[in-house]
Amino acid sequence: MATMGALLFWLLLMLGLGWALRALLRRHRPDYRSLADRIDALLPQTQCGQCHYPGCRPYALAIAQGEAEINQCPPGGEAGIRALAALLDREPKSLSPVHGVEKPPQVARIREAECIGCFKCIAACPVDAILGAPKFLHVVVEDLCTGCELCIPPCPVDCIELRPAALPIRLLP
Repeated sequence: MATMGALLFWLLLMLGLGWALRALLRRHRPDYRSLADRIDALLPQTQCGQCHYPGCRPYALAIAQGEAEINQCPPGGEAGIRALAALLDREPKSLSPVHGVEKPPQVARIREAECIGCFKCIAACPVDAILGAPKFLHVVVEDLCTGCELCIPPCPVDCIELRPAALPIRLLP
């Protein structure tokens, strides 16, 4: 019976030490998640993949972990690079030409007379800005469209065009 009490004592002592060590390590490790949140807030949320990541959040995580540079986002442009540099206390860099060029804000528009309702653009849109159903006309909700251009390549009849955005797209807070 005494051995059971001693075993319980040592078990509780080890659990307590484990929790204390865990709390100590948490306080001293870099908090990538909150840094990634702040980086993500500066990105344009186009989800275009031009940075070579599948969206703005994965790119923000990669920057926070030191796996990506701050100059890989063409939609964010030079202003976005400057904002990221200020947040991270780094020198701004020029936009990487490997990832694209900075363009004015744009939105997609589907030419109704040419749309065959194939549904391929809807599947490609990362922000669900295209409405429609198979075999019916599709339409772009301009307030949701980020101008990422991902809907253009899958269109078999080339009925999607990009136009300047009527209202500026939120690129930076």
